[in-house]
Amino acid sequence: MAMTTSRYQVFTDEQWARVEPLLPSNAGKRAHPFGEHRRIVEGIAYRYRTGIPWRDLPREVFGPWQTVWKRHRRYAQDGTWDRVLAAILADADAQGKIDWTVAVDATINRAHQHATNTKRPDQDTGGIIELQE
Repeated sequence: MAMTTSRYQVFTDEQWARVEPLLPSNAGKRAHPFGEHRRIVEGIAYRYRTGIPWRDLPREVFGPWQTVWKRHRRYAQDGTWDRVLAAILADADAQGKIDWTVAVDATINRAHQHATNTKRPDQDTGGIIELQE
């Protein structure tokens, strides 16, 4: 299904062809089958791209916001998003499109003494309490 280009479209047809096979299928599902993966995933991506609340997703474009949110939550819980990311990163790495340069910073940030649970070496909190008579 080719989606017409609009301001709501996040993926090109080529990008969608790469993502779609990585999503769960309806094969063997007893419950209500997933409908229109692309519309829902476009809604999820659009929401993150724009930073709008889930409730503000355009219903006429993406359907009920609850459906989009539930699918996003399900994919996060079942590891679908992790698998999609791993596959796309593996492809990009194989094509040499990722620069794996890592920078390590040795900056030290000191915390105030009251910000930790540790005692200063000069604080002896153990021992016998003297009676004051």
